[in-house]
Amino acid sequence: MPLVDMKDMLQHAHDHGYAVGAFDLLSLDFLQGIMAAAERARAPVILSLSESHFDDFDVELMMPAVEAAAGRAAVPVAIQLNHCAGLDSAVRGINRGCNGVIVDVSHQSPLDPVASSREIVTMAHACGVPVEGELGYLLEGEGAERHPGKIADTTVAEVQTYVEETGVDFLAVSVDCVTGKPTLDWQRLKQINEALGIPLVIQGASGLSDDQFRRLIGSGVAKINDDTVLADIAGATIRNAAKSCHDSGYTALLASVREAIATEAEQGMRRWGSAGRAAEVLSCCRSWTPVEHLIIYNVEGLDETGVERMMAEGRRMLGAIPGVREVVTGKAVQEKAKYRYTWLVRFCHPAVIDSYREHPDHVAFADELFRPVAGKQRISIDYQSVETVFSM
Repeated sequence: MPLVDMKDMLQHAHDHGYAVGAFDLLSLDFLQGIMAAAERARAPVILSLSESHFDDFDVELMMPAVEAAAGRAAVPVAIQLNHCAGLDSAVRGINRGCNGVIVDVSHQSPLDPVASSREIVTMAHACGVPVEGELGYLLEGEGAERHPGKIADTTVAEVQTYVEETGVDFLAVSVDCVTGKPTLDWQRLKQINEALGIPLVIQGASGLSDDQFRRLIGSGVAKINDDTVLADIAGATIRNAAKSCHDSGYTALLASVREAIATEAEQGMRRWGSAGRAAEVLSCCRSWTPVEHLIIYNVEGLDETGVERMMAEGRRMLGAIPGVREVVTGKAVQEKAKYRYTWLVRFCHPAVIDSYREHPDHVAFADELFRPVAGKQRISIDYQSVETVFSM
């Protein structure tokens, strides 16, 4: 399963002088087009789900498709939550399946970003999930719309303080990357890279030349967030289809969208140097494999109604803990089974084994509702799947 640790992926890019593209998803056409581009280019890729677009599609329906695309890919894939507005959003994103989070603190006052980012970083790291911070205004697309007026550049002192006090793993900085005539402050970017030594990120890449990309990557940029370019390409493709054939139906209007997205995304991957890197990234990155926490047990002092209530409360409490993907309760089919009941709690990452055990909601449930009625003999095990075979 080529869903890989995003921190490993970007560290490889940072160490080997290329950048990975992170592309926003708006529909299955975007997902399929981006994955087709990554497969053709043999490039690592980051699939991005922006909270700002959750009104445009049902993320609960989209996430299984995104995970399925990653699971069947032959190239390394990571899944990020983009423009995360706060801790609750980050927890939901991780529990849905994102293994990277971008903290959007650009709308907050100067005193707020450190505290809010640190809170999210602490939670995410306990789930094994890396965090990208943002400083300076985003100067293209949605970022420009949210922050009109004079541009605020990211200073070296600001980034050092922010990274040291928050512990973010990557940093998106404002480097005057503006559509049309981008003017880049190379000296400032060089100083930021030397001061931090972590993968840097730029938001958007319209109007930059191949030489500018090479210089950005040489200055520590290991990730390029593409929030708007593919959406613009898709819109233009649909408009052109409507002009060429006025009586076209829905499928005809969208027929060329997927390939247009794939072509644009592949071009970016090749320009940014990630093409042809898939095999080496897969060989050195840790796979992102969930952990199954299994408990087999009996109950003493509760009737079946009481057991159902205890299980229902456990599903509610434990399912909201950061890093918990799913909580399943079960009952033995055979009446004479040695153990009658099961818990199956799916963690997103091995790091959650410890953070889950120490989480106050788990402690409260275990001490107050579960252990007092659970039999003395029970089996508990944490395991990762070795291989999964799907029926065709």
